[in-house]
Amino acid sequence: MLFVLNQTNSIANQFLAEMRDVNSQQDKFRFRKNQERLGEILAYEVSKSFSYTESEVTTSLGIANVNLPDVQPVLATILRAGLPLHQGFMNIFDQSDSAFVTACRKVKKSGSFTIQVDHISTPNLDGKTLIMIDTMLATGQSLVLVCKELMAQYNIADLHIVSVIASMEGIAHVRANLPKAKIWVCAVDEEMTSKSYIVPGLGDAGDLAFGEKA
Repeated sequence: MLFVLNQTNSIANQFLAEMRDVNSQQDKFRFRKNQERLGEILAYEVSKSFSYTESEVTTSLGIANVNLPDVQPVLATILRAGLPLHQGFMNIFDQSDSAFVTACRKVKKSGSFTIQVDHISTPNLDGKTLIMIDTMLATGQSLVLVCKELMAQYNIADLHIVSVIASMEGIAHVRANLPKAKIWVCAVDEEMTSKSYIVPGLGDAGDLAFGEKA
């Protein structure tokens, strides 16, 4: 399953446009805030896929019937670029636990690279719905590696992949290696550079949000 937010016109397109715009990107606070806003919107969309049970709520004047979600997902992100998007999800799923992963590229002299997972901090994921959040889904290698690592340790009931911008190649890689995962993105771009940056993309999301790495 693939959900693409910008296939429907909404205010989300403005937030995405500002994230892409080289002039708006100079404002780090706004760049982070727009990620957070898009996270909130995507969280709302993801919530529609959950199962619900009718419950009763006591008001000061009587009883109201309301459908409440059957699950509280675990929200996971790969440090550091995905933190603002993750915050948007936490704003909506405010009772959820979170998991954090550190992973990095190990670039070879040839220009090719491998992904190394350094550390995972997570609650028990057995029987849980996991939402893996990262701003950019470029090659998809990091997300797939992290998800497979977690799936090897835990019996995850349902897996969702969330990004702001994805490449066609990244989506294909996720589908090939995590066929049961549901993918939620704001936009899909067709090209990537030789260094695996999405084109037109938006640049290095981590640097734009938190400053350039030394």
